Amino acid sequence: MHIPGDWNDKLNSFQKMIILKCLRPDKMALAIQNFIVEKLGRVFIEPPTFNLAKSFKDSSITIPLIFVLSAGSDPVADFLRFAEEMNMSKKLESISLGRGQGKKAENLINDAASRGGWCLLMNCHLATSFMPKLEQIVESLDDSNHRDFRLWLTSMPTENFPVSTLQNSVKMTLEPPSGLRQNILRTYEALDDKDFGECTKPEPYKKLLFGFAFFHAIVQDRRKFGPIGWNIPYAFTNEDFIVSRRQLKTFVEAYELLPYKTLNYIGAEINYGGRVTDDKDSRLIITILRTYVNAGILEDGFKFSTSGLYYSPVPGEKQEYIDYIKSLPLNPSPEAFGLHQNAEITTANNSTVVLLENILSMQPRSSSGKGKTREEIIGEQAAYIQTKTPAVIDLEMVGKKYPTCYEESNNTVLFQECVRYNRLLADMKVQLINVQKALKGEIVMSEELEKIANAIFDNLVPKIWGTIGFLSLKPLASWIQDLNDRINFLMNWIEKGTPKVFWISGFFFPQAFLTGTLQNYARKHKIAIDRVNFSFNIKDDRTYKDIKEKPEDGCYIYGMYLEGCKWDSHEHVLADSDPKKLFTDIPLILLLPVLDKTTPKEGIYNTPVYKVLSRSGTLSTTGHSTNYVIMMELPSKDPQDKWIKAGVAAFLALRY
Repeated sequence: MHIPGDWNDKLNSFQKMIILKCLRPDKMALAIQNFIVEKLGRVFIEPPTFNLAKSFKDSSITIPLIFVLSAGSDPVADFLRFAEEMNMSKKLESISLGRGQGKKAENLINDAASRGGWCLLMNCHLATSFMPKLEQIVESLDDSNHRDFRLWLTSMPTENFPVSTLQNSVKMTLEPPSGLRQNILRTYEALDDKDFGECTKPEPYKKLLFGFAFFHAIVQDRRKFGPIGWNIPYAFTNEDFIVSRRQLKTFVEAYELLPYKTLNYIGAEINYGGRVTDDKDSRLIITILRTYVNAGILEDGFKFSTSGLYYSPVPGEKQEYIDYIKSLPLNPSPEAFGLHQNAEITTANNSTVVLLENILSMQPRSSSGKGKTREEIIGEQAAYIQTKTPAVIDLEMVGKKYPTCYEESNNTVLFQECVRYNRLLADMKVQLINVQKALKGEIVMSEELEKIANAIFDNLVPKIWGTIGFLSLKPLASWIQDLNDRINFLMNWIEKGTPKVFWISGFFFPQAFLTGTLQNYARKHKIAIDRVNFSFNIKDDRTYKDIKEKPEDGCYIYGMYLEGCKWDSHEHVLADSDPKKLFTDIPLILLLPVLDKTTPKEGIYNTPVYKVLSRSGTLSTTGHSTNYVIMMELPSKDPQDKWIKAGVAAFLALRY
């Protein structure tokens, strides 16, 4: 990294990285790699190739071998091949752990240890109750057992895995192929001649087979883009592709007219879709497969992306396909996935956040001895946060001023919002005082207070505040400011009456506000609420400050952001994002309730609205997601499929 002026000579490599973090956080991973190469050597950034035989030599009767699993990888096939090479396939016993399998696993280990066999316990992370027993068994292993005995384990990373077993073992991990090209290449290299060539209709079969292979690589490699790729990162496996390939061959041979609709259904909704649990992800995977499995793919040169780099090659021999795949870029552009170029910056930023959070979590908790001590810094920060924490809202006053009212459901919404925020504010007030007392030795520093103190020092929101508070990804300093803005929004409502325009991001539970607005309309016009839905009228010719009167029906809202595209105020439609502008404001919106509204099939994009950028959430006791808010119809000249693949969504809050 070169810095202008004489600063390039004044600063060392680490200091340059600090400046880079401020200017281009998306480049931090590359900078850290360069720093490691400079200080330690290239060997520390190049992982060794997976070598099962070499790992086996380091094991013994008392030293187990552990496969650390990662999404999309399955080492069992490699393990079985190795067992055959070592002539141990007939002396191999395996079991997949889960409820009630502990005793069976214990018997398998004892049997293998006595007769000299291999014992494979799969998915240890699914049997947390068996882990203490496994630790005892491993500790009791000694040289009196048969010399051919080996204990093999597979597990996803989990806190419940016994530490002593982990330390006294050979650890191995098999990462799935990284990158679009490598993924497709692995798929084709694994195909034998029978799988590839033996079909009564070779041309359509080979064309559609490449479409499925490309789809298989796309859905796996989208994981690297984080939430904009998938709401939930699914572990699609090679078995999903194998089943799809076999079904494809059957359908191609059995039907004169290719059943594209059936192929899309069984591929996207059964074989792969069986793993998909989020309905927005389900919509996405259906759209992705439809891009590659359609009548157009039978034409030579059918484009898979706008650049034309990825296309359907001419049917030929397996080696011709491999040669074409090897000609593809090593690092694919986001457009290959249907994403905007900005997705690469978003991905790099998210990686930097995770990387630095992990580094922070490993930092020593002791003082350096220079300047202020760690305890003094935490004490000062806790005192400052205490002064910035708003006072608890007077619920009795709110209840009298805004009583439960048939004509105005949002009175109830306001009171419920105050109750929710009060719970957070009351706990913060007590805990901040106690942290300061504990630092001075006036009370015992409990585990809970220590966690709060550590979080304050690291500028992170304490987990207990995040649990009882509103959903947020902001660092502590920004979170405190956001909390104040939210309370100010409620206090203005309380003191000045129902707002003419609502800051939608200020609600703890925005779904209640939206339901209240629909309820007001239904009661006013004496109709059933389940027949009423919102229409979304974008008012991009004014801002929320220009609103002087409430609408006759519905409400004005503002404070949302778009990711994956932007709003074009000239054409009044969604448009491609500007380079390096990751998020853009959504203009003022009039939420207008409409009776028996129908969703148009064209000219709109059904945009999911989330509270925060992580997108995924869990179902709360109310039946609502902790993150998802509503589907919002936004005008678009482009087909919906474009925005679905681009991961376009709206958010109530960002990371800063």
